Amino acid sequence: MTNHSTFDLYSDLPPLPQYQTSLLPSLVPGIPDKLLTVIAPISAYWTLSMFFHWIDTKDYFPQYRLHTPAEVSSRNKVSRWEVVRDVVVQQLIQTVVAWGLGMTEPDDLTGKEEYDVAVWARRLRIAQRAIPGTFAMAGFDAAGLAKNLAPSHPVLAGILNGGYYSNLQTVSADYGNPKSKPDFTAWELALAGALYWYLVPALQYGIAIIVVDTWQYFLHRAMHMNKWMYTTFHSRHHRLYVPYAYGALYNHPFEGFLLDTLGASIAYKLAGMNTRQGMWFFTASTFKTVDDHCGYALPWDPLQRLTSNNAGYHDVHHQSWGIKTNFSQPFFTFWDRLLGTVWTGGDVSARYEKARLAAQKKADQSNQKITITHSNVADSATQDLRPYQDDKKNATDLPLIPSCDQEPLPPKGKAELQAAGSRQQILDDKQDGGPQVLIQEAIEEKEARSLLRREGRRRTASSLSQTEGLKGLKDRVTGSMHGRAGVLIGMESNR
Repeated sequence: MTNHSTFDLYSDLPPLPQYQTSLLPSLVPGIPDKLLTVIAPISAYWTLSMFFHWIDTKDYFPQYRLHTPAEVSSRNKVSRWEVVRDVVVQQLIQTVVAWGLGMTEPDDLTGKEEYDVAVWARRLRIAQRAIPGTFAMAGFDAAGLAKNLAPSHPVLAGILNGGYYSNLQTVSADYGNPKSKPDFTAWELALAGALYWYLVPALQYGIAIIVVDTWQYFLHRAMHMNKWMYTTFHSRHHRLYVPYAYGALYNHPFEGFLLDTLGASIAYKLAGMNTRQGMWFFTASTFKTVDDHCGYALPWDPLQRLTSNNAGYHDVHHQSWGIKTNFSQPFFTFWDRLLGTVWTGGDVSARYEKARLAAQKKADQSNQKITITHSNVADSATQDLRPYQDDKKNATDLPLIPSCDQEPLPPKGKAELQAAGSRQQILDDKQDGGPQVLIQEAIEEKEARSLLRREGRRRTASSLSQTEGLKGLKDRVTGSMHGRAGVLIGMESNR
């Protein structure tokens, strides 16, 4: 086989095609993509929010509600009008930032795609240059193997020979003089196309997701761990003890800008996305945020099936006993799990039981326990207590609250510390928290438990034996609330 100089390794490459660019046509005719990037997330927010509001007002799927309409009225500390007003304010800020961000981006062009694919094909060709040396270090003669394979497998022979395909040539005109040059193989162009059209964008979206999840986790956690930041900014969002869809972006304007708008913008920039990719990313993030606050554990909701960071998981964070846990938003829960801030008490609340039973029936998996909060009660006794090891000791106001007003009861261990720290944070919030929040939640919890007890009596022995989730229902809802993990939905309204 032919020996090649070091210079040939990078000079003897297939030529790149010429190209001519033009402006990429708008995705929606008449609406520039940069404007659509501003409009689409806001449209997505209200479209999905109104869908959940519609099924809520029509009382569809009450069996999958995380909370009853009565709880929305009695436990939340802000009116729906105030929620809408503050969401609109945040979306105005979001619009200004998105428009400014768009002005920093060049217009998306088309016409260069074939050239870009060829660049990736060249990189694959250059990577092949390392194959003979790699084989030599392992004691194999790549050139000899290539010579033997050349008659029957010329492409494989070319790969083993370092990407030199002797029978694959193209004619290229250099300064008007035709000249024979190497050409790309079909497999190089196919793989380069897959890299360019699919793998690189997937990697960009993955980077953006990791960045926004990291940004939101650490800022969100800081706002709960720092008393001043919580009471000044973040407590406004937690006036919604019972979240609903269009309250997802109900925040202090500064927090909304810092946590959501700025975080997503930084993720977009670091991932190197173009305008249209950014539009899909911002819109998907909006859909996910709304779904996480929707108040329903719908077993057929794809957004709640793809990741454990869903409406049930985030609902725990809005309860007085879990407010200092489950900080991860909006996509995945890896930071909570890595740093030990995931709720460990299981589906502790009785109001979650009905949703669990409905989801279990829908799944029809008697051998698999359904949990909406994605929490295993056994973790409370086995997990490292950090970062909650001092929370019970520091909950100086909590002993003043009667135990009957601290419902539901968390299991012993880490969950007990998490609940103590969370309830102390509620007591620290003099404006929107205080003892009355704990008292009201305890009342609702007892009512949910009473309803489940009555429903349990009406069930026949045969129906109880059909599903593992129904086994021991009476014991679970009338005894200690740290038994089997349940799902999230309370009692039906007007029943």
